[in-house]
Amino acid sequence: QTVAGLEEGFEDALSVLVLPEKYRKRLRTTNMQERLNEEIRRRERVIRIFPNTDSALRLVGALLAEHHEAWAGRHYLDRDEFHEWLAARHPAPPLD
Repeated sequence: QTVAGLEEGFEDALSVLVLPEKYRKRLRTTNMQERLNEEIRRRERVIRIFPNTDSALRLVGALLAEHHEAWAGRHYLDRDEFHEWLAARHPAPPLD
C-alpha cells in the first residue's frame, strides 16, 4: 500500500519543479502554515483551559482574521509575472 501511495502521488509531488525557480521554495514548503499553527498553539498555551469549544474556535478565528489583515495587500507571488511565464509556456491557439 505504501509503495502504491508513493507511486500515485509522485507526479503531484514533483509538479512544483516545472515552475520558475523563484516560486519553487515558496510553493513546495509549508513554512507559512507551520508558523501560523505555532502561533495558534502559543496563544492556546497562554489561556491553558478553554471553558468550551466555542471559545477555542473564537480564539482561532481571531488569530486567522489578524493574520489575514497582516497579509492583506501583500503579494506573496507576482501573479502577472507568473501568467506571462504560463502564457509563454502554453501559447493560446490562433483565432480563425
